[in-house]
Amino acid sequence: MGDIRQSQSQSNWLEEPRKLPGTLNVATILTFIGCVYIGCSQIFSFFNAQKSYDRMVAAQDKLDSMPEFMKKFMGPEMVEVTRLAMENKVPILLLSLVGVGLCVYGAIAMRQLKKLGFYVYVIGELLPIVTAYLFAGLGLLGVWGFVSAFFFALVFIIIYATQLKYMS
Repeated sequence: MGDIRQSQSQSNWLEEPRKLPGTLNVATILTFIGCVYIGCSQIFSFFNAQKSYDRMVAAQDKLDSMPEFMKKFMGPEMVEVTRLAMENKVPILLLSLVGVGLCVYGAIAMRQLKKLGFYVYVIGELLPIVTAYLFAGLGLLGVWGFVSAFFFALVFIIIYATQLKYMS
């Protein structure tokens, strides 16, 4: 019985280590860069929430002189969204940073060719989008912001899903 374990460990030692596929390598590097950007962005938003709200309220006085398309970005609905974001800045920050942490952990695990990393990554990718929607409504990201955030999340989820065949 001891010989079987020894021969198995010797065969594992002699095997060529699995290489990280190029697509997975690039995707995880981009994930790390995106996580740093999103993390810094969320921290910046946390510390500037009151200032953003004050600017949005001040902009209401100039609403009549703005072009029509700008009124959609500065109207009373956006004041409410900015107020909600300011009031809920702590849970938004914490859940967003948890999402970033899950994405980083998932990317590290996928670099180690572990399938679990993919599922952790998916949760981490969707958590900040759901958080923004729940605490401040669709207006926090805006329709296009929501669509683009969901689009990029979906693209990376699909890229990683195509790499699952290399993971165990």
